[in-house]
Amino acid sequence: MSLNKPDDFILAIVEFLDAETHKAHYLRQPFQREPNFNAVTVDYAFSGLLARAEGPRQAYRLRA
Repeated sequence: MSLNKPDDFILAIVEFLDAETHKAHYLRQPFQREPNFNAVTVDYAFSGLLARAEGPRQAYRLRA
């Protein structure tokens, strides 16, 4: 989970528009809180994630 180091994680979302076209979106700090300890699944609205995401940047640098 990325809550303790939010700047170290980026959620990549790939939207498939048709059989040959796709679009990449990147969401920094995708989670605001931990899921319930007993949670088996957590669902997010795709439109809500895309609304907060951004397109690719020229260069992403990996932190050492």
